Amino acid sequence: MTAIYARKLLDRGHDVTVVGRRPKAVSARRELLSRLRGTWKPLPERDLYFRALGDRFRWLDYKFPLEPSDVPDADVIVATWWRTAFEVAAMPPEKGEKAYFVQHHEVHDHLPHDISAGSYFLPLKKITIAGWLVDTMAELYGDTHVGLVPNAVDTGQFNAPAREKNPRPRVGLMYSPITFKGLDVMLEAIRVARARLPDLEVIAFGKRDPEPGFPLPAGTSYHRSPSQEEIPRLYAACDAWLFGSRSEGFGLPLLEAMACRTPVVATRSGAAPDLIEPGVSGYLADIDDAEGLGARLIEALSLSPEAWRAMSAAAHARAHEYTWDDAAEAFEAELEKIAGHP
Repeated sequence: MTAIYARKLLDRGHDVTVVGRRPKAVSARRELLSRLRGTWKPLPERDLYFRALGDRFRWLDYKFPLEPSDVPDADVIVATWWRTAFEVAAMPPEKGEKAYFVQHHEVHDHLPHDISAGSYFLPLKKITIAGWLVDTMAELYGDTHVGLVPNAVDTGQFNAPAREKNPRPRVGLMYSPITFKGLDVMLEAIRVARARLPDLEVIAFGKRDPEPGFPLPAGTSYHRSPSQEEIPRLYAACDAWLFGSRSEGFGLPLLEAMACRTPVVATRSGAAPDLIEPGVSGYLADIDDAEGLGARLIEALSLSPEAWRAMSAAAHARAHEYTWDDAAEAFEAELEKIAGHP
């Protein structure tokens, strides 16, 4: 997201500099163990995302905290992570008005809760990406002046022509065993749906091989690390896309699947309540309600061909309301308000 907004703001005539920390090197022992387990991945090459920024992107050595000399003077300085929020809050006035781009409520179990939650009490102007985060900032932290700039989708990449339902019902999902992604909920929902629709086909993709503790349903067509070109085709091959997360900042697969004309059956997580009109562009179920999610999946897959085409078109139309140009314009407007520009 940061790279996209930086590029868009540069294109709109603004002077933008992105500062990032160089990833830590991995020890030879850790790399060997990862290779033996089959989980080895090279260090994230974040420069690939920022290459288009040229000299507007700066690598810093992996150190904490940032020093004022590490960042240029500016009208606005933006933190994009709870840890950097504290660093931005400590910057001198010449570094700009202080903002916090809140992309999730980062109070996960593996984080120091009191510290990460404390970042939301800092005197920073917040911009966030989903309605639930606006509500959370107000209800838990007393901040009722939070800007909302929803994420968007690349409609040039994620798109599909109008189509008919498949001869046999087909559902898709992203495979990730991370607890908050709700894989266990989705697998149980599919079991519920198959009790009514025994010929239900399943497509899944993910970054790793399926784990024994989370086996995919029999007959699943699994795609490990598909290319960016292949992912839209996987979305478009399905009659419904399943989204069972317990916690998401936004949940881009929601928009990606909808942009490919695939109705989404989702828990009320991330931006799902903002994006999905139940019975029109998809269906919603409560978080952790596998029975309810399965029931909504049965509804989506049991639609008549005419009703399914209408829902497919509605999902497509809704997703195409969220363009990156519109998001950049809204983000620019929030930054200008923070900077005190008319």
